[in-house]
Amino acid sequence: MSELEALRALMEADRWIERVVSQRSHLPELGELAAVEEELRAMAQQLRAGDEVLAPLRAAAAEAALESERLRARHEALRTKLDASTANARELTALQHELDSINALLRTSEDHELELMSELEPLEATRATLTANAQPLATRRGELRATIDALQATLDEELRALRADREQRATAVGGATRAAYDAALARVGGSGAAQVLDGRCDGCRIALSPLDRDRWRQRAHELTFVCPECGRVLLP
Repeated sequence: MSELEALRALMEADRWIERVVSQRSHLPELGELAAVEEELRAMAQQLRAGDEVLAPLRAAAAEAALESERLRARHEALRTKLDASTANARELTALQHELDSINALLRTSEDHELELMSELEPLEATRATLTANAQPLATRRGELRATIDALQATLDEELRALRADREQRATAVGGATRAAYDAALARVGGSGAAQVLDGRCDGCRIALSPLDRDRWRQRAHELTFVCPECGRVLLP
């Protein structure tokens, strides 16, 4: 194999590696996953904002329910006591007065409890809807992550094979040429060599000046002419 053939083979190996690396980081599933996660984050933010409103209302509703229960228990105790009482008229009047007072407090407490429940109901419904809508998205997120992991694992295996093949190809390139190639590769990435197509370096896509094209034609087979823009070794 000539040095030109060896260098061309190395360039193609590096370009294949670049394609697979790009494919790995631009899987369509990655874009969908990002969109799903963004939507889930927005829903989580809405849930947190809703819970900030719900928490004090829930606490107030629970407190109102306990107060209503306490008053009902007191009302029942007074009613039982009054029904079974053999006390004098003054004591009976006092019991009835207390019972009336408890009745008034109970009505007020129950009204307050209903008001809180009417405030809670639409908020709880909104929260339930958000949670229900988030569930299929969370399921899809899990599916996408599993798919991405599997695809990337396959591509990683392919990359290992491509890089091993690349190292074998690199050994066939001479020292000075390999040094120039590696320097360009480290500087611009992708590959350290390029071809001239229609007067352009197909690495950086920049057109060569007429003078540079003439120089390249004269020195192309020496593998020493580099692109003035990107520094890649220009192959004939």
